[in-house]
Amino acid sequence: MLAVAEIDYIRLEANHKGCSYSDIARRMNLDPRTVKKYAEMEDFNPSKRKQKRKARVMDPVKPILDQWIKEDLKKKKKYRRTAKRMYEMLKEQYDFKGSDRSVRLYVSKRKKELMAENESAALPLEGRPATAQVDFGEAPFIYKGEHVNLPFLVLSFPNSNGAYVQVLPSQNRECFLEGLKRMFHYMGQVPRVIRFDNLSPAVKRILPNGERELTEDFQRFVLHYGFKCEFCNPASGNEKGNVEAKVKYIRNNFFLPEQTVNDLDSFNDSLWEKCEKDFQRPHYQKGKTIAELFEEEKEFFLQLPAKEFECVRYEQLKADKYGFIRIDNKLYSTSPRFAKQMVLAKISYKEIEILTENYESIIKHERLYGKKQKSMKWQPYLTLMAKRPNALKYDKMANEWKNYFSNCTIQEKKEALQLLSVLLKEHNFEISTQALRLATQRGHPDIESIKHIFYQLINGRGIRDPIKPKIRVPNMPNTSRGVNHYDRLFQSTGGEV
Repeated sequence: MLAVAEIDYIRLEANHKGCSYSDIARRMNLDPRTVKKYAEMEDFNPSKRKQKRKARVMDPVKPILDQWIKEDLKKKKKYRRTAKRMYEMLKEQYDFKGSDRSVRLYVSKRKKELMAENESAALPLEGRPATAQVDFGEAPFIYKGEHVNLPFLVLSFPNSNGAYVQVLPSQNRECFLEGLKRMFHYMGQVPRVIRFDNLSPAVKRILPNGERELTEDFQRFVLHYGFKCEFCNPASGNEKGNVEAKVKYIRNNFFLPEQTVNDLDSFNDSLWEKCEKDFQRPHYQKGKTIAELFEEEKEFFLQLPAKEFECVRYEQLKADKYGFIRIDNKLYSTSPRFAKQMVLAKISYKEIEILTENYESIIKHERLYGKKQKSMKWQPYLTLMAKRPNALKYDKMANEWKNYFSNCTIQEKKEALQLLSVLLKEHNFEISTQALRLATQRGHPDIESIKHIFYQLINGRGIRDPIKPKIRVPNMPNTSRGVNHYDRLFQSTGGEV
């Protein structure tokens, strides 16, 4: 409806001055039909009710469009269907006869409405679906034969009272992000909002105005998965009361009495089943099971990104004169050629990979936790040791190898070190030591015997009994190897030849 002044002008120009409808329309930038309508209108009584046009063509497809819009709001903007694409899909799949303009108008309106619903802050955190809380707990374990306390990370959902948990070797940044990532990818989706305590892996410092300066790795993690962060006020654990209660519940019901764990990854895989089983309990208040409530909650979650986030950090470090670098007060070997040189350490929750400045891999170590202070990988050092077998000490090696080298000639040392250099490229020291131990049962072995038994072990063939000769072999006197004979000779002659 035009303004009263505009209608009065139209009627004056048309009915009293005799101007044409097209001339008036051109001057007022209106359609001539609009000018004609108001020039000839006879009834200006107010309408008793607002006339609502029925969208007969749109009504059947509105639920379909609503579903598509809800699905797309879980995705990043670049992955969402446009209104034009939705119109084409309606034509292809549902033989839609309406106009693309009708679809565009409806999609624009519904997107605004649904986004306003999602972002509404009228409900407290505990009442909003697709929101979560995170915290660490600690429980006793028998881990690799030792009694230790290990941290576990809990992601809880106050709306449904569900939770997931993963046990980790530490509360450091890499473990924290790895635990969250595992839970996101197990669920196949991401919570919209997550509330955290002021954990050091996430928060670098709390600013005077209540804002948080986040760690760079955590900022990148948040951007990658697209969720919104909320942080508790300092010393206000009650602001994430659901997850604190869950930490106690999981410790008491999942981990006590202390569990025996040899492989942490396998143990964590078994925890998914425990969590899902716990979801079958009825909610303490809502009259449904946790699983039913969580299934309803899933509709509001975000979609996973196309790629997993790599929970690693890089540090540029200088190796010492022995080729060792220090990370979190633990020593890791590199290679003699990198002594006093700069290297790049790629650090994940369970592995340290040492790289050249051109990102070429030098060596990989299992990341150390607990009391162990040094990780030594011998393979890069063995080539140098083979060139100077008497110039280096073997006291860091297993006792079997120390004893073996003490009875070797110089040539045998070279050959043994060269063999180890090859074997340790693909296999660990334990297998080669086992091969040496078995080969030594029949006296001082040669290099080929150690090599032969080693490949029998890795191929699962076991150790074959020696062939018994058919002819009678006389007993040979026991002999010993090494240069000790010369020492005894000089002692008996008083040092004179």
